[in-house]
Amino acid sequence: MTMRLVLDYYNYWVCIILMMVGFYGVMAKTNLVKKAIALGLFQTGILVFYITIGKVEGGTGPVTISGAPADAVYSNPLPHALMLTAIVVGVSTLAVAMALAVKIREKYGTIDDHDIHRLEHEMPD
Repeated sequence: MTMRLVLDYYNYWVCIILMMVGFYGVMAKTNLVKKAIALGLFQTGILVFYITIGKVEGGTGPVTISGAPADAVYSNPLPHALMLTAIVVGVSTLAVAMALAVKIREKYGTIDDHDIHRLEHEMPD
């Protein structure tokens, strides 16, 4: 029974694991690059979740050849199209985060949260 539960909901378990590992990385790590990568991992879990819920068991793609049966079951294309947009936005956000990490490293000489906070309070206004 337990093994069947795991196998039936395999995609959902992968989503949960990806999101939790990403969440842990964002909360526990102090390195800004590691935080940005963990945020990308969290986003990947969300993307996989939305793609999973868009798939209909036994469904086909919404684009068919002529002569398709009238009672055909189709998978919903909207989650897939939205996730393509989300992937582009996520990659762009990650690129901006990396550029900011480079600028922070140039200014403070470190990309560690605690060190940056300490240095910021020591700097004269």
